Amino acid sequence: MKFVSTRIITADVSQLVGFYELVTGIAAVWGNELFAEIPTPAGTLAIGSDKTVPLFGAGSAEPAANRSAILEFIVEDVDAEYDRLRDHVADIVTEPTTMPWGNRALMFRDPDGNLVNLFTPVTEEARAKFAVG
Repeated sequence: MKFVSTRIITADVSQLVGFYELVTGIAAVWGNELFAEIPTPAGTLAIGSDKTVPLFGAGSAEPAANRSAILEFIVEDVDAEYDRLRDHVADIVTEPTTMPWGNRALMFRDPDGNLVNLFTPVTEEARAKFAVG
């Protein structure tokens, strides 16, 4: 088995795609007006319209209702990312903070309220875990 993507269901695909293009610096690949993907080296962030939910089963997903998952992206310099994004992100949850497990993390919410974590491993153990110099 190979994990390939996480899909966010939203009522505003273009807004959420634009947000994640800004955050990641990666251009979306659009399937159609209801679906786009942000491909990264480790996996894909898929963004789908709430109009697609009936295809999976009526009521199987609800946009802007997540309070349990965190989308996490490893970045080279979390402080630089904070400087770049802070004027574009409305809901900063945690400014860059070094966590007890060795990552320096920035937490914020996307326009639908999903929690996003950008982090940089800063301790020797954390850098080894993620194979970064």
